[in-house]
Amino acid sequence: MSMIKKILTTSVMTGMILGAGAVSANTLKFAFQGDAQSFDPHGLNETFTLGFLSNVYEGLTMLDKDIKVVPGLATSWEVTSPTTIVFKLRPGVKFHNGNSFNADDVIFSWQRTLSEGSDQKVRGMMVKEIKKIDDLTIEVHTDGPQPLMPSEWAWIFMMDKEWAEEHGAVNAANVKEKNANGYSLNHANGTGPFEVVSRQPDVKTVFKRSANHWNKINTNITDIIFTPVKQAATRTAALISGELDMVYPIPVQDWKRLDSEEGVSAIRGPEARTIFLGMDQSRDELLYSNIKGKNPLKDIRVRKAMAHALHLELIKKKIMRGASTPTGLMIAPQVNGFNSEYNTPYKYDPAMSKKLLAEAGYPDGFEITIDCPNNRYVNDEKICQAVASMMAKVGIKMKVLAQPKSKYFGKILAQNNYDTSMYLLGWTPGSMDVHNVLLGLISCQNKETKAGLFNLGNYCNKRVDELQKLVGVETDPVKRQAYIDEAMKIVKDEVGYLPLHQQPLSWGVNDKFQINQRADNVFDFRYVVKK
Repeated sequence: MSMIKKILTTSVMTGMILGAGAVSANTLKFAFQGDAQSFDPHGLNETFTLGFLSNVYEGLTMLDKDIKVVPGLATSWEVTSPTTIVFKLRPGVKFHNGNSFNADDVIFSWQRTLSEGSDQKVRGMMVKEIKKIDDLTIEVHTDGPQPLMPSEWAWIFMMDKEWAEEHGAVNAANVKEKNANGYSLNHANGTGPFEVVSRQPDVKTVFKRSANHWNKINTNITDIIFTPVKQAATRTAALISGELDMVYPIPVQDWKRLDSEEGVSAIRGPEARTIFLGMDQSRDELLYSNIKGKNPLKDIRVRKAMAHALHLELIKKKIMRGASTPTGLMIAPQVNGFNSEYNTPYKYDPAMSKKLLAEAGYPDGFEITIDCPNNRYVNDEKICQAVASMMAKVGIKMKVLAQPKSKYFGKILAQNNYDTSMYLLGWTPGSMDVHNVLLGLISCQNKETKAGLFNLGNYCNKRVDELQKLVGVETDPVKRQAYIDEAMKIVKDEVGYLPLHQQPLSWGVNDKFQINQRADNVFDFRYVVKK
């Protein structure tokens, strides 16, 4: 098929997806490789879903275009004791249905983050109690000193208590129950700058600019049409043809092509997201392996063998077209707490891998299944396939189970009891601070405190847990960095995870639009301007 014919074909396909109908002069049409998993603001702690919803819902605090914490639905906050923060709420704020925002909504939203279906428990558990002083003042009591609570709570979106009660949405909708009749899965009522006009999951979502938003924002966009488009070639072709105005991610190999086309551009930059592999180090027998009666991943020699089997530079060259940054840490350079001294990746040494496997009692290797998304991260399925090929060279036969992120997250997360033996995941700390990673990804799983909620393989070291708590309260930067470095060294020495790389930000945009590309890969509608 010729390139012109291919563009026309994919353009028609995208046009069918977008559907007919008139659009205003200030409409933006954009696509991502997958859909938001639900419209429930507490159902899934995943960057795209939360970023998508941040245009509709808002927190007490929010992030600006530079990912700095600024006042949101709270105008100010004051730390009145090591475990007490008083928030002043913004007066005159209305939800999209016209109901007024007040202290009762804050207390309700916090309690909702602790419900069974919520994926925001790790943030909700930072707070022990919220006292209502009056309709526009709350006193938050934290579980120990929580200096990062205001920044983390930029991702705790406020819901209308009355609306939720009216529609049976008092509890968060569990992401694994995609076919459930939860009202909040496909309906939204926030305070944000855009309202949802219509929603067809995995097909199309239409937004309109809210006429009654409390804040003066920079955009002149009035309508937004979002379409999930899985195929990268279709997204790129639809951008070139004018069917779409903004798409992401685009394949890194398409950067030159877009830059050479008239009227469109590739926008790229370093993303603060680390892509890594996790391993089940908790179960006595792996769920998906031919080894019965024991778990080979509990043996550090096996984990080291896997680490030395990975050729990160080859993944960078062949899969990521030179655009990724191989890493030895679980955090990116943009994240507070990063120390380049500990960022050297494990050495590629397949001979060492074979030696370690033999010492561990697996001279012929073993079989294992790795879970991967195929529409979430840049080249996610291809990365897993490359990893499987590298593991095969040292005797580990790896089956790749790649699924759309809706099925993938529903399978592997806590709500489905961590149904995985090995997995690929990406993480950008919402607070842009290392403590978020230590608490959510590296701490031992703890059902009471909700620490380690995203530590799917339950890597567990008591000293690392102690250090996580120290990092969370220490205000002396030198002491705090020493705690961070000690924790990261332990995780690396024990091969708790297999870090791969920081992926690139890779967006394509029509030159008629000016957009802001955030390092956390969130597309914020507030900063879109049609020229």
